[in-house]
Amino acid sequence: MTTPASATGRVPPWALAVTAMLSVQLGAALSVDLIGRVGPAGTAWLRLSMGALILLAAVRPRLRLVRLTDVPVLLVLGTVTGLMSVAFLAAIERIALGTVVAVEFLGPLTVAAVRSHSVRALIWPALALLGVVVLTEPWHGKVDAVGLVFAALAGTGWGTYIVLTQRVGDRFTGITGLALTIPVAAAATALIGVPQASGHLSPGVLVSAAGLAVLAPVLPFALEMLALRRMTHTAFGTLMALEPAIGVLLGLLVLHQEPSTTQLAGITLVVLAGAGAQRNGQRRATVPDDRDRLLK
Repeated sequence: MTTPASATGRVPPWALAVTAMLSVQLGAALSVDLIGRVGPAGTAWLRLSMGALILLAAVRPRLRLVRLTDVPVLLVLGTVTGLMSVAFLAAIERIALGTVVAVEFLGPLTVAAVRSHSVRALIWPALALLGVVVLTEPWHGKVDAVGLVFAALAGTGWGTYIVLTQRVGDRFTGITGLALTIPVAAAATALIGVPQASGHLSPGVLVSAAGLAVLAPVLPFALEMLALRRMTHTAFGTLMALEPAIGVLLGLLVLHQEPSTTQLAGITLVVLAGAGAQRNGQRRATVPDDRDRLLK
């Protein structure tokens, strides 16, 4: 019988990555209402907790297959995932979704440039940074510095996430690694998420969180992990150039955040930076070390 993992093997890795981007940005746009009720950390904790329950029930990972050497990477990736989620949601609470994604994109683009082992490749993160400056229009004096700091923290987490996710994806079959790291992410965000959400929980909030958990983290993180098993850091990181444009589009359609002409020019510079840094990066399919055949 065809498993979900084998079925995705027939789909080009870039298609998995693009679907993941659409899912995570739609989830972000739809999370704004929940952020207003339980705060960004509370929203991140609820989404990750619901996602952890979904993944544990669906995957049922075998802990005996986890080696001692796997533990540090799983813990770090889970913690980074949780903090990245909190920072991202805190940023979109304060500034437009497209702007947040453009700033956040500097993380994976820098990873792509560094991994290319070419000094000339650093021109692309520099161009993207110029695009971010144009996008935020600091000359108008309307810059939300706190929102930009949160977005930059999310970008740092995103770059780290790409590197570690590929390592975990190479080690475990299917999305077993995701089922191991998302519970860690939920636990990491609980420290600030629980106090923020306490007193505001209701059946409606929990149902909303469960639905949003499918859009992010379950679906996009699973697709990203599967895509990263078949792509280099460079190819994946630069393909993310589409994400700022997707963020602007969904910000417009869902949140009615209409960008100015200047801001569109800034987004275009960011996208062009990613396109310019693009390299062919199909990886050979890796054979995970464990023998856990996920979702037989």
